[in-house]
Amino acid sequence: MGGTVRNNLHVAANPSRFESDHCLFPGAESDCDRSFFTSAGTQFIRVLRSESVPFELESEHFDGAVKVIIPRVFPDDRGFFMETYRKDMFTSLGIPYDFVQDNHSRSARGVIRGLHFQWDQPLAKLMRVTVGSVFLVAVDIRKGSPTLGQWFGLEVSAENKRQVFALPGFARGFCVLSDAAELQYKCTALYNPRGEGGILWNDPEIGISWPTDNPVLSEKDKKAWSLREWLELDHANHFIYP
Repeated sequence: MGGTVRNNLHVAANPSRFESDHCLFPGAESDCDRSFFTSAGTQFIRVLRSESVPFELESEHFDGAVKVIIPRVFPDDRGFFMETYRKDMFTSLGIPYDFVQDNHSRSARGVIRGLHFQWDQPLAKLMRVTVGSVFLVAVDIRKGSPTLGQWFGLEVSAENKRQVFALPGFARGFCVLSDAAELQYKCTALYNPRGEGGILWNDPEIGISWPTDNPVLSEKDKKAWSLREWLELDHANHFIYP
């Protein structure tokens, strides 16, 4: 594979310490953190909100294969209301896919889940956090990709209400920053345990700047492939760039 895993760019030493570029939801009394980290080319997008626009496309990464979306929030003295998904609006944002399965996980502080993907019945994911806060990561594992081995990460929380969409061909994972966190995600294919795979969370050729050096891991995630091992498998031919 020599030389195909590209060096990281714009990598923060400590994801828990970053400068904020804050945004204010229309009508909201508090702002939300917009900062994130990436080792891949990033396109920053600012979509001005209006009364008729329920979602903002905050940024795109890996030529649009990974997108960050923020819903419009309507707060009042009872709490708040927001739409979390609308097929017509997501189609207009470049996400025209049908979701067929929803999943919900709860994890304690310091847990890392990932980096996961499904090569048989490849699936895209739309991910959001409903309790707590996580550092969410996507890694390009597509053979022949100019950004192979590069990663994107950002804080996603119940407070900032970000959603992250990632196409097949990306290994995804997260680290819990709060005492507990619940992550919900929509999938474009049904779960297939015989077709799932994983990349080692601390693969040095990827070099993710996780907010912990001593995470809580499942036995399966401890034994995940390195990126180099993955690319040597026939399974990797399911994810060919472009």
